[in-house]
Amino acid sequence: MEARSALRRIVLLVALLNLSYFGIEFAVALAIGSVSLFADSIDFLEDASVNLLILLALGWSMRARSRVGMALALILLVPGLATLWTAWEKFNAPVPPQAFALSLTGLGALAVNLCCAYMLAAYRHHGGSLTRAAFLSARNDAFANIAIIAAGLMTAFVWRSAWPDLLVGLGIAALNADAAREVWEAARGERRAAA
Repeated sequence: MEARSALRRIVLLVALLNLSYFGIEFAVALAIGSVSLFADSIDFLEDASVNLLILLALGWSMRARSRVGMALALILLVPGLATLWTAWEKFNAPVPPQAFALSLTGLGALAVNLCCAYMLAAYRHHGGSLTRAAFLSARNDAFANIAIIAAGLMTAFVWRSAWPDLLVGLGIAALNADAAREVWEAARGERRAAA
C-alpha cells in the first residue's frame, strides 16, 4: 500500500514535469523551426497524458490495466506520426534551425527526462505495463535528447543544414514505435495472465 502511494506521487510529479517542459520545448520548436524539438515536445505532452492515465489506472484489475496498456501503446505512436508530418514539411522547406537554441533546449529536455527516468526506475516492475510504459518513454526520450543536442552542435560546427535536425526527428519517431511495441507486448502478457 505504501509502495503504491509512493508510486502515485512519483507518477504525478513525472506528469507535471512533462507537461511543464512540453510548453517550453513547443514554443522553442515553433520559434526556430525544429523538427526534432517539435517531435520531442509532442512526446512530452504524450508522456504527461500517459502518466496521468497511469495515475488513474493503478488501482484497477490486471485485465483493466492491460487494456489501458494496449491503449497507451497506440498513444505512443502519436508523436511518431506528428513527427513524420513535420518532417515532410521541413523536407519541402529545408531551413536549418538555430543551432544554439536547439542544443540548449535539448539539454533542458535531457535533464527533465533523466530525472523522470531515475524516479520511475525503481517502480518500472510495479503496476505492470503501465509503469513500464512510463519508464521506457522517459528512458527513450533521454536518448532522443542526446541526439537533439548532437544535431544542434553538428548544425553549428560541421554541417549548416536542416538534415541533422530532420534525421533526429525521424529517429525519435522510430524510438516511439519501438516503445509502443514493447508496451503492447507487456500488456498482452498481462491480458493472458489475467485470463
